[in-house]
Amino acid sequence: MSALISYAPLFPEMLLAIGALALLMVGAFQKETEFTAETITGLAIMLLAAASFLVAGPAGETQTLFDGAFVTDAFARFMKILVLMGSAGALLMSFQFLCHAKMMKFELPVLVLLSTIGMMVMVSANDLISLYLGLELMSLALYVLAAFRRDDVRSSEAGLKYFVLGALSSGMLLYGASLIYGFTGSTSFPIIASVATASASTNIGLIVGLVFLMVGLAFKVSAVPFHMWTPDVYEGAPTPITAFFAAAPKLAAMGLLIRVVGGAFPGFVAQWQQIIIVLSVASMLLGAFGAIGQTNIKRLMAYSSIGNIGFALVGLAAGTQAGVQAVLIYLAVYLAMTLGVFACMLAMQRESGPVEDIAELSGLQSHNGKLAFALSALMFSLAGIPPLAGFFGKLYVFQAAVNADLLWLAVVGVVASVVAAYYYIRIIKVIYFDGARAPFTEAGGGVWAVIAASMAVVLLFVIGGTGVIDAAMAAAKSFKL
Repeated sequence: MSALISYAPLFPEMLLAIGALALLMVGAFQKETEFTAETITGLAIMLLAAASFLVAGPAGETQTLFDGAFVTDAFARFMKILVLMGSAGALLMSFQFLCHAKMMKFELPVLVLLSTIGMMVMVSANDLISLYLGLELMSLALYVLAAFRRDDVRSSEAGLKYFVLGALSSGMLLYGASLIYGFTGSTSFPIIASVATASASTNIGLIVGLVFLMVGLAFKVSAVPFHMWTPDVYEGAPTPITAFFAAAPKLAAMGLLIRVVGGAFPGFVAQWQQIIIVLSVASMLLGAFGAIGQTNIKRLMAYSSIGNIGFALVGLAAGTQAGVQAVLIYLAVYLAMTLGVFACMLAMQRESGPVEDIAELSGLQSHNGKLAFALSALMFSLAGIPPLAGFFGKLYVFQAAVNADLLWLAVVGVVASVVAAYYYIRIIKVIYFDGARAPFTEAGGGVWAVIAASMAVVLLFVIGGTGVIDAAMAAAKSFKL
């Protein structure tokens, strides 16, 4: 029993792994029906909730397993809860869409669970090997999910593009990891940190390895110029799967990036800060200007997510604990806004199928005031309009940049926010001022539950966000920046 208790930090991952395999067996040996798939999806959501309960248990000291390769600290707990919430939210809102599209298959929640395990390993990775294991476990399931609608050309194309570019990014990441191992003699983050700190300005090989490693991670967070897969995959994948992509994996990859620069290269700030700044500026500007001409709301959200990653990287570019705290606050707000917008998209259904064209939102307010209000509030929050949650997310990252003498980077961020506000407000204009079209079918309870939770965060963050801010501060203290 004592040997089992020693693995307590790994209990959430073990629960999801055992649960995923059990659900896979149930689905494989039961007659495949929509009822079976719905039941398995419901059980998967319960597993994710149970794992969240285990992660959020009594906060103890930092614990490590497997010779330090796996670490559980305040940062890991914070990011794991966000990842689990993102996965559960994506599954919860998927019921009606998948049944309507005749895509309700038991494999989908199992793949989501397996991918989530990989994400949780990623944010707890304290070694290059555990980093890669978590990353590939997440990615392999995502490749299948992107092409889940096998009879749809766009979905197959999305899966193929994601697979090819994901394999390329994994190769670059592995090459960078091999260089780092070669120049430090270890794959352990603490040892890499000590070697890097001692030779920060002279170890050129280590700098090259760090560049390749960060290129691989930039693919996963879809930062410019490694974003090329994002619009096509967002548009081609089924909407609930796109919502999952935009939420949980994006957050896990950002968590891994923070873990790498803060855990393995805390004495290398001057080197990786330059890379982060370039990625941030490019992502903010492309996200702002690239979405202006989009007519498909899923492609628009793809460029929006690229821009949001750019804003989050502004905080990381500060290279301080306050910067990490700002990034974590921004990611928590981003998760709520993203899930809410995609839930609104899933409510945009007609008998002929899902609606993705922005023009189809014309006059939405006249026949569905609740949905119009929710989507408008979320668009204002994404634009950073006070006193909504999106404003405070941007305020914290810009403040961290200013305090780190990066005023010009904060100014670029503000300009990008102003430009991006155009296409967010354009959607609100279509909703309230254009002529009404045919009403949408009634959305399911799961969709409205996600919309309600998202709206609660967006509207009430100004008075109830203290808990998130304090938790983010405690998580940021896991790093010695």
